[in-house]
Amino acid sequence: MNAFLTKQEFHYVLTEDMDILAVDDDPIQREFCSVYLSTPSVRVETADCAEAGLAILGEKRFAAALVDVDMPGMSGIEMVRVLRADRRFDDLPIMVITGREDMVSIDQAYAAGATAFMCKPVNWRLLAHQIRFMVRAHRALVERGRAE
Repeated sequence: MNAFLTKQEFHYVLTEDMDILAVDDDPIQREFCSVYLSTPSVRVETADCAEAGLAILGEKRFAAALVDVDMPGMSGIEMVRVLRADRRFDDLPIMVITGREDMVSIDQAYAAGATAFMCKPVNWRLLAHQIRFMVRAHRALVERGRAE
């Protein structure tokens, strides 16, 4: 039998040193973000609403933000708009994560300035890979813009 099939070695996808902010009104989703995305080099901080997320972002820099759409008070789409209107957050990649998968929701997220979009239920391993790619790609775009 193939050794790969009998023994799979676990490794972390997110190995770069970074802080991630997860904004979701669902306490289970926040806990899952913390459990499944935290590594020895990745710290996950959570907020239970857009307003709390904006306050945290005003105090600390993050490598990425994960934002739910449907939250009481300010929606995640509005939170993305607020962040994109503020030049301090030009270098912040934002992934919208939501149970909505209709074209209107997807278009609204990107029109607001989202860097990426993912539907719930979340595949946490896939999300980790997508965060790694999103952070690298966003950094490359920011650097390219600075060079021009």
